[in-house]
Amino acid sequence: MRRKKHILVIRLSAMGDVAMVVPVLRALTEQHKKVKVTVISRAFFKPFFNGIPNIDFFAAEPNGKHKGFLGLLKLYSELKKLHVYGVADLHNVLRSRIITTLFRLKGKKTATVDKARSQRAALTRPDNKVFEPLVPITERYADVFEMLGYPIDLKKVKFIEKQSLTDDIIATTGTRTENWVGIAPFAKHRAKIYPKDLMQEVINQLLVKPKIKIFLFGAGRSEIKKLEGFAEGHDNVIVIAGKMSFKQELQLISNLDIMLSMDSGNAHIAAMYGVNVITLWGATHPYAGFAPFNQPEKNQLVADREQYPKLPTSIYGNKKVEGYENAMRTIKPNDVVTIVDSYLNHNNL
Repeated sequence: MRRKKHILVIRLSAMGDVAMVVPVLRALTEQHKKVKVTVISRAFFKPFFNGIPNIDFFAAEPNGKHKGFLGLLKLYSELKKLHVYGVADLHNVLRSRIITTLFRLKGKKTATVDKARSQRAALTRPDNKVFEPLVPITERYADVFEMLGYPIDLKKVKFIEKQSLTDDIIATTGTRTENWVGIAPFAKHRAKIYPKDLMQEVINQLLVKPKIKIFLFGAGRSEIKKLEGFAEGHDNVIVIAGKMSFKQELQLISNLDIMLSMDSGNAHIAAMYGVNVITLWGATHPYAGFAPFNQPEKNQLVADREQYPKLPTSIYGNKKVEGYENAMRTIKPNDVVTIVDSYLNHNNL
């Protein structure tokens, strides 16, 4: 029997980018049955790939034994033992390029994602901005596999099935009798976070709707305290942060009807399960290519560019621009609630 072609896929971080790899790899292994994949990433992301046929996981330790150039040589030495056909570098940073180069020097087929850095710079610069949509990152990932000889049709992705909820999860969520809406109101950078008072208004308006339960996602003591403020006085608003493992959170997210999120990792996690995802965009913009996979454009609510013409000001939201602190206030709570409501089932569940 002919052996499967073994491809290494390198995507070390960040969470949203790693989550966007999942539907692409599902399409790859579904459409090319003779391909086997090993994903190289941080151990934290392993649950993303659990249960997907023909996909293994290798935990890299860039802050541990694989740190620095000598650490990369050690990582390469370990990966060599997998006897791979080729390498797909979906990260395109110095570390991943070194590993890819070492494999290429050994005669292995390699391909690296095009990050379109010059186009991103043109999109985010304050003057002479080129405000045009870039190729989505998922399509750029797919292009890498085509370069390796495996074209992918991303319109034929089979999403991960909803995961069964274990008793310990149900102890927190309760038995499902309502629409389940996840809200992830935080992001790494302040310029991507919807103002607290407006998010509270969204939650309050949603709670007027029949048959709805809201789950709040976040991480860390500070975020948990803020989430508890959103939930205070509402029996059907449950703070998930701090109560579940990451694996359990993924199980819950796969069962949501809707995820309302900032431009953040939670949006991409929900999208990889085929959940309806609504995203709010401040300093960043979907045109940069990081909109959640397979979600309609109407689900991406952006700040008003007539009032704030320099938007987007950066790709990741990490750049502060004077006078743009209130850009997200141009996204009205009523508009957010209207889109969420369009996905709710108010009939008997």
